[in-house]
Amino acid sequence: MTHRLLSIGHGYSGRATENALGPGWQVLGTSRRAGAGTVLWPDGAAEALLRATHLISWVPPGDDGDPVLPILRDLPAPALRWIGYASASSVYGDSGGALVDESAPDAPATERGHKRLRAETAWQAFADRHAVPLARLRIAGIYGPGRSVLDALRAGRAQRVVKPGQVFNRIHVADLGRIVAAAARQRLDGPLILSDDEPAPQADVIAHAAALMGLPIPPAVDFDSASLSPMARSFYAENKRLRSARMGPDLGLALLYPDFRAGLSAILAAGG
Repeated sequence: MTHRLLSIGHGYSGRATENALGPGWQVLGTSRRAGAGTVLWPDGAAEALLRATHLISWVPPGDDGDPVLPILRDLPAPALRWIGYASASSVYGDSGGALVDESAPDAPATERGHKRLRAETAWQAFADRHAVPLARLRIAGIYGPGRSVLDALRAGRAQRVVKPGQVFNRIHVADLGRIVAAAARQRLDGPLILSDDEPAPQADVIAHAAALMGLPIPPAVDFDSASLSPMARSFYAENKRLRSARMGPDLGLALLYPDFRAGLSAILAAGG
């Protein structure tokens, strides 16, 4: 049997998932431009959803809510057996640096986190109407080839921002793809944290990357005086240590890149 995954907003993370799925899967990736092997969005949504056995949305919510659901809401999906929604770890809010796993309550502390949780709730209602499981994929900061502090250092735009006691988790895009592919295969239901095993200050990550590349370590910049985008600044509004209690027991997976050192070294070794 061929499984068909409709991947909405099929980009960096979607391609990593496609690579991890392997034989027996067809990926219907959406695009706003017509092209070979793509689903034109939103014009081709109805036909694609008729064929899809699995569906994942990578599209973030906007100020008016989730932009995908109004397009899908009234379309038939006779073959659909699983849905994944790419959410974010911001739904957990700030734990003051304490450990957070999937048993933690939802307690968003930022507008970005509230938007994500509202979108999760809307996707849950959609999944319930179709009587299929919904994996709420709570993803840490994504990095990988072409999208890491290595690139920021090369471009001279890396800021080693210091906020005492602040840590983040990350996830290498290859591990993200493997986890989402396994969740789709096993039709995982409920929340799932996608993160590495070592929360660390971003300043430490940049310093390590600079050392790997043989570059000068950028000077420390105090958080209050750092030039950050609103989204980047919102990351520093929360302090938590993520750990998935489900990835091993429920999916039978171990990370290829359990910490930023392993991930960055692999990217650099591959010429990234």
